[in-house]
Amino acid sequence: MLDRYMLPVIKPGLKMLARPLRVRGVTADQVTIAGFVIGLLAVPLIILNGYWLALACIALNRLCDGIDGELARLGQPSDAGGFLDITLDFIFYQAIVFAFALADPSNTVWALVLMLSFVGTGVSFLAFAALAEKHRIKSLAYPNKSLHYLGGIAEGTETILVFAAFCLWPQYFPQIAAGFALVCVLTTVMRLLYGYRTLRAAEQPENDPAA
Repeated sequence: MLDRYMLPVIKPGLKMLARPLRVRGVTADQVTIAGFVIGLLAVPLIILNGYWLALACIALNRLCDGIDGELARLGQPSDAGGFLDITLDFIFYQAIVFAFALADPSNTVWALVLMLSFVGTGVSFLAFAALAEKHRIKSLAYPNKSLHYLGGIAEGTETILVFAAFCLWPQYFPQIAAGFALVCVLTTVMRLLYGYRTLRAAEQPENDPAA
């Protein structure tokens, strides 16, 4: 929900950081992998209750995630790079929640609920992206994404704000996770309804009076 408002604000700064990396021959895929490795460092830190350092790793991961996209657009964006980026993002999201489950047994149930809700948002996002490409459905809100970016209440900005809340107030993990899981479920339902209706409309022949 907030991504469309945040992206125009942070885009100039990300582009400024990407330019010198391109001059030095750094590729978008290299930044993607580096960001993923940095993000995974948050997992042992969370398990050891090093929440502030974990938050720094999460923030750096997200910074790299923004830079790699701008770096790709400064050159020739590739489907392989887009595939790598989205796959590692989803692994990272699940890993952070998993770490909180290991950090405190009282977090386990709500961590599992949140991870399950992530399955709904992730699958609905990726399934629609694949079929939208088949039907040449363009995203007007996010035209520069490598995949059709299907929005919702829970997007990247909201997810990172929740991860930050986990690190700042780890004692409230169950309550925050429960609330965000509900938001993710609502997002999945919205995407299912929108995706189904959009694809049904795209399947209608142009000369069908019912279209």
